[in-house]
Amino acid sequence: MPYDQLLYLSRADVELARVTMTDIIDALEAAFREHGEGRTEMPPKPGVHSRPDAFIHAMPAYIPALRAIGMKWVSGYPANQRKNLPYISGLLVLNDDETGFPLAVMDCTWITAKRTGAATALSAKHLARPDAKTVGILGCGVQGRSNVEALNALFPLARVVAYDTAAGQADAFASDVRDQWGLEVVVAKEPREAVHGCDLVVTAGPIFRQPHATIKAGWLDEGAFASLVDFDSYWDGPALHEVDKFTTDDIPQLEHYREAGYFQNIPPIYASLGELVAGKKPGRERPEERTIACNLGLAIDDMATAPLVYARAKAAGLGTWLPL
Repeated sequence: MPYDQLLYLSRADVELARVTMTDIIDALEAAFREHGEGRTEMPPKPGVHSRPDAFIHAMPAYIPALRAIGMKWVSGYPANQRKNLPYISGLLVLNDDETGFPLAVMDCTWITAKRTGAATALSAKHLARPDAKTVGILGCGVQGRSNVEALNALFPLARVVAYDTAAGQADAFASDVRDQWGLEVVVAKEPREAVHGCDLVVTAGPIFRQPHATIKAGWLDEGAFASLVDFDSYWDGPALHEVDKFTTDDIPQLEHYREAGYFQNIPPIYASLGELVAGKKPGRERPEERTIACNLGLAIDDMATAPLVYARAKAAGLGTWLPL
């Protein structure tokens, strides 16, 4: 292969590569099995913060079994929504694992959206009831849609309850979900309607250091599973302490965030996602268990997904070759 050029993939190119959600879930399952066995390299992500509750993170990782190595440079700016700009933006660099040379630079927004939903679905595979049919979505943006797509790939979903604080956001979400997946969607007037009575719950709003603690104790039903895409931003401490199993995708990274001021009122961590996938700890053991996955979003998610995009983009002749 030539080492004097790299492939640039725009967001449109990444989407046109047509990597499916099932492909991504399968890739993440392989990556987290390696993670659970201690065969990945992924330091806690360093970041800079130019605005309140905003971040720009560097996310490097290496998955030897997948020959996947590189780094994502990603930002999350909550105030962008008031400017009609995406909350998440950034780039991903994929390297050759033998020489270290860059193979590709690609937009990371599509990858971030899809792999985050896939991580929820992979966690739910181990922690949710397999017959789960109703999902509550709090935060009806990109991640709300991605999580519905991923959960629908693994569970017999029939009904979605949608809640968002932004006027019109839940209605637009409902229309999209009905059109794309043919699911029944109910727009909730109050946040509790998207928690109580739901088998699966996903909170997908912006990440805040100080939780707004909307979800209270007693809202999450026995037997339900919740995915905290927005860290603990939506959750009151007593509500979190009701759960039987609280998991995360990477314990060292969660502790890193806790030292930075996040996660000040969470229950003890039961397991990492890698431990569940590798079979080192059991997932759901009883139908009535309340379970939570607080996935932080890991670089191994991105490094598991990016090679799929790169390979299919090359095969399809997508992107622009740039000289090094």
